[in-house]
Amino acid sequence: MIALLLLWVGYLHRTRRIHWLGAAADRLGQRFNRPGWVALPVALFLGTILTALLGFIWDVSLHIGKGRDPGPLANPAHYFILVGLFFLFTAGMTAIVLPLDERPGPAAVRITRTWYAPVGGILLAAAGFYALVGFPLDDLWHRLFGQDVTLWGPTHLMLIGGAGLSLVAVLLLEFEGRNHRPDPGRRDNRLLWMLRCFAYGGLLIGLSVFPVEYDFGVQQFRLVLQPMLFVVAASIALVAARATLGPFSTLVAVAFAVVVRTVVAFLVAGPLIQAPANVFPLYLGAAVIVELLALLPLLRRPLWWGALCGFAIATAGMWLESLWVQRMFVNRWPASMWPELLAMAVPVGIAGGVVGGLLGMVVRGEALPRRPVRRGLMVAAVLILAAATTNGLVVEVPRNAGATVALSDAGQSDGGRMVTADIRLDPTGLVGPDPEWVQILAWQGGVGNDSPGRGLMVDQLRRVDGEHFVSTTPVPAYGNWKTVLRIHDGRTLTALPIYMPDDPAIGAEEVPALASFHRPFTPEITVLQRERSFDAPGWLFAAASLVVLACSLALIGALSWGASRINDRCPRVRGAAPDSVISR
Repeated sequence: MIALLLLWVGYLHRTRRIHWLGAAADRLGQRFNRPGWVALPVALFLGTILTALLGFIWDVSLHIGKGRDPGPLANPAHYFILVGLFFLFTAGMTAIVLPLDERPGPAAVRITRTWYAPVGGILLAAAGFYALVGFPLDDLWHRLFGQDVTLWGPTHLMLIGGAGLSLVAVLLLEFEGRNHRPDPGRRDNRLLWMLRCFAYGGLLIGLSVFPVEYDFGVQQFRLVLQPMLFVVAASIALVAARATLGPFSTLVAVAFAVVVRTVVAFLVAGPLIQAPANVFPLYLGAAVIVELLALLPLLRRPLWWGALCGFAIATAGMWLESLWVQRMFVNRWPASMWPELLAMAVPVGIAGGVVGGLLGMVVRGEALPRRPVRRGLMVAAVLILAAATTNGLVVEVPRNAGATVALSDAGQSDGGRMVTADIRLDPTGLVGPDPEWVQILAWQGGVGNDSPGRGLMVDQLRRVDGEHFVSTTPVPAYGNWKTVLRIHDGRTLTALPIYMPDDPAIGAEEVPALASFHRPFTPEITVLQRERSFDAPGWLFAAASLVVLACSLALIGALSWGASRINDRCPRVRGAAPDSVISR
């Protein structure tokens, strides 16, 4: 009904039967010296993307604290996500519908003889549509393959990918509007500079939602992927911000991202929702590094400078970020992980820095390299990221390995049994001297302050000697809790159940928490994603995943096309300087 109403309003506006929509957009545009087809969609986008972000973090925390959903809209957080993504698409369509008696810039796309749409609006609508389609596809995916209670399910990546990459479309739309100001002689003030910095902070947040499982400490993939994803976000967003907006812009972008993530984290873990708490990457070290490197003359060669920034972010920046991770995150980055971390993060950082440099050139109005060069750079960046990600996804499950577990009662909490564990792994040498983790994860026990950890507890086991580990805190072994022993050491990623409840809905029997038992290690996915069905043909899962991958590449291709079209057709300035706040 809402969609039909909005469609009807758009039709009335295009046929000039109503004038209030255009008038409202123009009044808002006059305040910021931007066309109405930029001002209103961007204002709508700001509210909708924050709504979607809150719903997303809330949804992840509910899955961690409570488990799977009984239906596609049975989770209250899903309504926030759905509304946010719907109006994200609506914001893009508003930018398309609004222009009546004007061509919105030289890059505008012709729809009819007299109707032209801004490229940024088309891309914003495309990103919103891509994310929105993920909702029904996610329900279909669950019917085919069971519920994949993980953030990195293919259809889940559509939801967060469309929303995260929509910030690129917003930056392009704002650039089109900046070159089509109602009052060309009026300079932008510091408030507008700040708002543009906030947009890059939004891009930093959007690119940082991919490793959100790591923020809660329940990642279902190897730890080495976390710093790599940090590097992707920082190298693209911060390099583009500094190249476009000049000194201190990266610090403002990081500050905005920290404030938004802090508010969302408080709302989710606070007294109202009472779900598991999360932390987030800081990026302050990366921002300082980019600001310092911008003092070099190399800044005048944005692609080389971007590559240097990416390298520095992947090395010194991640070392600085590791200090924050060590103090705030559930899982530290062990010294043994750093060789592979650097092998993955450095090429990804260089590629991300180049992409950030390209984006900065477009939004600054500087001519891009020739088409074959820029296309080659984008393709190379995608391939480098794909190769690093593929390496990070490779895991090994040890054969004939297991653990002998002795549980001791440690009282009760919320009326349920709490236990401590004495664990002996076999065979000898299963875990090296500096593993990523040997831990007990207890999750999905129910949110609320009455539930231990609001449904999530992680106990990093203390090593006594060799393969002998003991608990440092009691963990639950009752009710709906799923309590699991997890090991991650290099490429080894495996787990075994300590306690699992009876679950007739998926045909899973209880795994009791006996006083003493020996159980084999299995692929972690079979323990953590208990609801997932492995009965579907392998080719069907592969085909479905390839369809999602193709759609994702199409979105990246569309954003690249839009940036190139704008750069080729809009006025360009050779060697344009960043739009700095200092000059205001």
